[in-house]
Amino acid sequence: MIQVKSAKKWIQNGARRVDILQGISLEIPAGQFVAIVGASGSGKSTLLGLLAGLDTPSEGEIWLDGVPIHNLAESDLAAVRGRKIGFVFQSYQLIQTLTALENVLLPYELNVEGSGVDQARRMLDEVGLSERVDHYPVQLSGGEQQRVALARAFVASPPIVMADEPTGNLDSANGRMVLDLLLERNRKAGTTLVLVTHDPDIAGRADRRIVLKDGRIVEDSRPAPSPHDENPAQGNEWPSAH
Repeated sequence: MIQVKSAKKWIQNGARRVDILQGISLEIPAGQFVAIVGASGSGKSTLLGLLAGLDTPSEGEIWLDGVPIHNLAESDLAAVRGRKIGFVFQSYQLIQTLTALENVLLPYELNVEGSGVDQARRMLDEVGLSERVDHYPVQLSGGEQQRVALARAFVASPPIVMADEPTGNLDSANGRMVLDLLLERNRKAGTTLVLVTHDPDIAGRADRRIVLKDGRIVEDSRPAPSPHDENPAQGNEWPSAH
């Protein structure tokens, strides 16, 4: 689903070049939940931005579901993002003048033909906000705003969901709820989930953990599941790596 070949990212500051990513290569199969971790400044968010087509590599190749996005024109890149990726930001990024329903509708209206109102309502119901469809972001708590952002990421049924510290601004209860919703989508819809996090507990629930340091991958492992995460007898076992 995702292929990265020798991707580098640098910025030029006068005569000085600052290297952010230094030759990243990886493959992520469909349906896998991958946590990208590392210290601040390790390149986690930069890598996620490249995978999502929000930025372009200085060198190297990035393929999404068979599409080479590293050399696409911005209009074509936007079309690929709209069809293939749902993105969840740490700071929600909701439009303040739109209701919850209208915020969720946006990706559908931009990328899918026909009315998406019923689908948007279903997504808000799925994240537990069926009673809040007409509320504006200022009328919602932080946890509710992030759940609206999740519904927005899910509404067009993208094969890939990416999230940049989606629980970073939330308390532990709301953070767990958001993570559970992401994992439920990963299981039910087979969505490929790529998540940047500082939280070792979240990383421990992933199929695979990729650790960055100084712009390089220093570890690529499959964490052992914690026995207290879920009770398999209740039918909520975590997905295995594909």
